[in-house]
Amino acid sequence: MSNTYPETSAQRLRTIVAAATSLELRTPGHRADLINRHTLDPSGRVRMDLPIGSRLATDITRQREVAAVIEITDVAPTPVRERVRGRATLSGWLTPVAPGDTEDLTPVAPGDNEDLSVELDLAAVELSIDGVTTTVDPDDFAAAEPDPLAAEEADLLCHLDRHHPRTVESLCRLVAPRHRYGVRWVVPLRLDRHGLVLRLERVSGHRDVRLGFTPALRHPEELRERMSALVERCAACGRRSRTWLS
Repeated sequence: MSNTYPETSAQRLRTIVAAATSLELRTPGHRADLINRHTLDPSGRVRMDLPIGSRLATDITRQREVAAVIEITDVAPTPVRERVRGRATLSGWLTPVAPGDTEDLTPVAPGDNEDLSVELDLAAVELSIDGVTTTVDPDDFAAAEPDPLAAEEADLLCHLDRHHPRTVESLCRLVAPRHRYGVRWVVPLRLDRHGLVLRLERVSGHRDVRLGFTPALRHPEELRERMSALVERCAACGRRSRTWLS
C-alpha cells in the first residue's frame, strides 16, 4: 500500500477541476451553480459559459473584470458515507474571452447566442483534503497535468462497484490483516494513475487504503493490464478464494 494521495497538490487540483461537471461560482452580490458549463484548457485556464441574460453576464460585459471565487467539490461517485474527497477553490477575476483567443474553444460574444464565454484570471488556488487546506501557486497549477483517468474515473468506479463486487472484495487480500479487522463492506473510492483506493467501511468509521500500480500508468489503455496485475497479486497470496467478510 502507498499514500492515498501520492500526487502533488497541483496535480490533484488539476484533476479535480478537469473531472468536475459542476462548480459554484461566487462574485460580489452573485452566486450560481454551473452544470456542464466550464472547461479547463491545456494551459490551465478555466472558462465558463454564462447565460447572456444573467446579471453576472451583464456585469462582466459592462465592467470587463469582476472578482470571483470558484469552488469545486470532489465527490466520490460510489455509495460511501463520507463522500467528499476534496475541494478546490480558485480565486481571481472574470473577464470576457477575447476575440481570437480560442485555442480549442470558440469565444462567444453577446448577441451570437445565449451564452457569454468568460475566463478566470487566477490569483490564488487552494486544495482542501481531510480538513487540511494547502495553497498552490497558480503557475504550478497551470503547469500540472491532470490524471489520465480523470474523465473516466467516475464511470470506472461505478462499474467496478456495481458489476464486480467480488473482485473488489478479493483485492482486500492485499490489505494488511490488522486493517481488515471489523470491516463490514468494501467500496472502490478512487482510481488514478497510481492505483485503486478502497474504502474499508466499519460499523463506525472507515479506513482508506491504496493498492498501487507498478509502474504508474501513463495512458487509460494501460488500466486493464494494471488491474489484472493486482488480481494476480491476490492469487499469489495463496489464500483461499472464499470471502473473509462477515
